[in-house]
Amino acid sequence: MEHNPQIQIPRLKLGTQGLEVSGLGFGCGGLSGILNAPLSHEAGCSILKEAFNKGITFFDTANVYGHGGHNEIMVGKALKQLPREQVQLATKFGCIFSEDYLEFQVKGTPEYVRQCCEESLKRLDVDYIDLYYQHRTDTSVPIEQTMGELKKLVEEGKIRYIGLSEASVDIIKRAHAVHPITAVQMEYSLWTREIEEDVIPLCRELGIGIVAYSPLGHGFFGGKAVTESLPAESLMGSHPRFSGENLEKNKALYSRFANLAAKHSCTPPQLALSWLLHQGDGVVPIPGTTKIKNLNGNVQSLAVKLTPEDVKEIADAIPVSEVCGEREHEVMSKYEYRLANTPLKQ
Repeated sequence: MEHNPQIQIPRLKLGTQGLEVSGLGFGCGGLSGILNAPLSHEAGCSILKEAFNKGITFFDTANVYGHGGHNEIMVGKALKQLPREQVQLATKFGCIFSEDYLEFQVKGTPEYVRQCCEESLKRLDVDYIDLYYQHRTDTSVPIEQTMGELKKLVEEGKIRYIGLSEASVDIIKRAHAVHPITAVQMEYSLWTREIEEDVIPLCRELGIGIVAYSPLGHGFFGGKAVTESLPAESLMGSHPRFSGENLEKNKALYSRFANLAAKHSCTPPQLALSWLLHQGDGVVPIPGTTKIKNLNGNVQSLAVKLTPEDVKEIADAIPVSEVCGEREHEVMSKYEYRLANTPLKQ
C-alpha cells in the first residue's frame, strides 16, 4: 500500500451521549512501560503531539500506568502543548497494583472514586476529564454506589462522560440505569472476540460506544513477538499467549495472517486495525506505540479498504478456537468481565 500522508482520520460519535472523538485513538499506557522500558516524558510528549498533528485527538491513560502516575503526568505535559478543547482525554480509576505488578486489587467505593478523580485531575493538571472509566469491577461494592459518585462528579463538571472497562452485561445495564454510560472499553482484536456475543449487541442497543484496547493483541499482530524475543522488561513474557507451547502454536496463526496482509498490500498490524475499523459504527481502536514509524503505519490502516467478504476471510484466518492461551495474566483473570459482578444495592 502506498504511503498517503493526507489520510483524514474520521470523527465519530462515541455512543449517543454527545462525545465526539477521532475514529482512531491512542493508548498511552505503553509510553510508561508495560511492553517495554518507559519513555522519558519528553519523548512521550513528542509522540503524542505527532499523533495529534495526524488527527488523533482521543488519548487514553489511567492512574496506574507507570509508577507514581508517570503516564498521567506525561499526558498532562503533552496537553500543555496542545489545544485542550480539541483533545478527548480518557483516564481510569479503580485498579491498585503492587510495585512489581504481580499483585492486584480493585476498589470502587464512592470515597475512592472521588479520591482517584481528584488525584488524576492534579496529575493531568486539567480542570476536567472528558471520559472517566471504572477500570475493573469491584465485586464487593454495588455498581449503583460507584455510579452514584461518578454521577456527582459529572454534575460538578469534573468529568464529562462516564465509561466502564471490562464490564459484564449485567453491570453495564445496572450502571446505565443510574447514569448513561458513554463508552465501554474492552479487549477486542482478531484473537479476542468474545464481546461480539454479548457486550457489543447490548452496547448497540443502549447507544454505548466500544473502545477496543489491545487491538493488536498486545503487539502480537505487530509481529515482534513472533520474529524476535520479547524484551526482558516486558510483562508479555509471562502472558499465557506469549509463553512456551502457546506462543509456538500462535505463530502459525500469525504466518497465515501475514500472508493475507501481503494480499491486501499492507502490513499485518494495518490489516488487524482495518478489520476492527470495519466492525461497524462506534468501535474505536486505541493502539499505542513508542515509535513514530509505527504511529504512521497505524494511521495508514484507515486507507485499507475491505469488502464484507474480506472481513469474513480475515476473521476466518484467526479462528478463536485455535488461539492458544488465556487472554489475561493470571493476576487479572478473576476480574475478567464475565466473572466480575457486584452485589445488588441494599
